Amino acid sequence: MGASTAWLIRPRAALVLGRVSNLPTMVSDALAGLTLTGVGMSGGPLLGPLLETSVALALFYVGGMYLNDAFDAAVDARERPGRPIPSGDASRIAVFVAGFALLALGVALAARSGPAGAMNGAALGAAILLYDVVHKRTALAPAIMGACRFFAYSTAAAMAGAPAGLALVLGAGGLFAHVVGLTYAAKQEAYDRLERAWPLAVLALPLLGTLAATLWLRGGDLAGLVLWLVLLGAVAVALFRLFRRSPGDVPKAVGLLIAAIALYDAVLVAAAGATGWAVLLAALCFPATLALQRVVPGT
Repeated sequence: MGASTAWLIRPRAALVLGRVSNLPTMVSDALAGLTLTGVGMSGGPLLGPLLETSVALALFYVGGMYLNDAFDAAVDARERPGRPIPSGDASRIAVFVAGFALLALGVALAARSGPAGAMNGAALGAAILLYDVVHKRTALAPAIMGACRFFAYSTAAAMAGAPAGLALVLGAGGLFAHVVGLTYAAKQEAYDRLERAWPLAVLALPLLGTLAATLWLRGGDLAGLVLWLVLLGAVAVALFRLFRRSPGDVPKAVGLLIAAIALYDAVLVAAAGATGWAVLLAALCFPATLALQRVVPGT
């Protein structure tokens, strides 16, 4: 490999490596993490903290996705030869350097807010790195990925100086369960089939939790109920595809479940009593993710 190609990452490959189509879910995660801890409530500022936390979470996400491909290069060469590294559109060393640099920037940005931000940002970065290193070798990989999204909520709250109360922990726990289910399905993607269906039962937990939050906290708020029904429909369609097991169904289902993270976030933002524009923004992250996945693959 020559010096000119040792640091190569083609423009299209940079987008594919980072799965940038899923970045709207980082915005909705930030919104949920902030509103569940009261940021932006009672007329307080929300836009400023949202911008800062969304950028930080985006850095963590893209950096983690880069490192995912870098660590998986040998496996991808056998199972997914079209990925940027085995296809020659990006060099492994360049992807490693970029991934670690982006993670470091994410930790640094989180740490600017103080010790709590630094601690949560470091935990998020460590969870991402652990997943990238071991996910092909452990059955606990879905739980590790779920922890990454859990810490996304807590990092957003910590960066805004908000304490992590019960609402945040419960909300992040539901997101953890959703991500465990979709990550289990994603592990079957290379084979385009689903080995066992029973682990997908964990997807019921966030559905039940968000419905309870909508009915209990908001007394059946119409916007929250509509968003919950859309979330239910998205999960149902994804499960239908996973159980049908036709060619192409598994990656489509995984992409839909990733996009549905934004719907889960939106239901919680509505249940927290956030302003209308915050609920709308979180909800719009769902179609935005689906639209972008048509341009850049989400998995």
